[in-house]
Amino acid sequence: MNSFEPPSQQPGRITAQGVSIRLGQGRQAFEAVQALDFAVEPGEFVCILGPSGCGKSTLLGALAGHLVPSAGDLQVDGRAVQGPSPERGMVFQHHTLLPWRSVLDNVAFGLKMQGQGHAARRQSALHMLQRVGLADFAERWPSQLSGGMQQRAEIARVLINRPRLLLMDEPFGALDAQTRARMQELLLDLWTQIRTTVVFVTHDIDEALFLADRILVMSPRPGRFIEDLRLDFARPRRASLLTAPAFTHLKRHCLALLRHEDGRELPRLTPLGLPSADHLPLRIAL
Repeated sequence: MNSFEPPSQQPGRITAQGVSIRLGQGRQAFEAVQALDFAVEPGEFVCILGPSGCGKSTLLGALAGHLVPSAGDLQVDGRAVQGPSPERGMVFQHHTLLPWRSVLDNVAFGLKMQGQGHAARRQSALHMLQRVGLADFAERWPSQLSGGMQQRAEIARVLINRPRLLLMDEPFGALDAQTRARMQELLLDLWTQIRTTVVFVTHDIDEALFLADRILVMSPRPGRFIEDLRLDFARPRRASLLTAPAFTHLKRHCLALLRHEDGRELPRLTPLGLPSADHLPLRIAL
């Protein structure tokens, strides 16, 4: 088999109306995200971009079914999210591979839980490991892999369930720059083949611009969406995009958005989708 089998179900469509999420109890309670209205179409690659603590991961947790919104309606494919499901796969910043199982058995574990036979699930897992470049490491323990290899195994472990929705919470944040760039390209290659819906949380502007069809920019807590930025960079994308003039302009626009913590005095975009020069920051401390 030279490519992924098509997903067994239509990729996930997300709809959210007035979604707010409160965390904590009593006097310690606070509103993490506030009155979010958005939609994600099947097969879209959407990045949620915002500063640390703005509620990005909280929203992802609600989409995964780990958190319940305190207000509003959150649905995937027309059904309210009610608890975790293998149809909504989650990849975290740090892998969740079981240390006492081989890489192959970790990837096959989801199929085992679904009742698939030993030989069939191992064959499927080996094929998935081939797709992420880890076939030669199938019998290794997770601790014997590098950080990038562990994340590749983690992605394979999630994708083998062929989820409608792939949720990724800063999955490359702990990697060095070179490994991170390779993982971004690998993820896009995989997504091109499977075309499941992806919601990817990051605070890295370059990463969001490189990966996404759309970027939803969040304000600081309580998180609100202050811009829905649609990107038309051609695919497939390669490292040369990072130095393209249009990429640089949009990066400066995103930096300006993140400067305005209360969402006011936001920079305007010209009809070409580039920031108006008189609203670009002259100096931004990073």
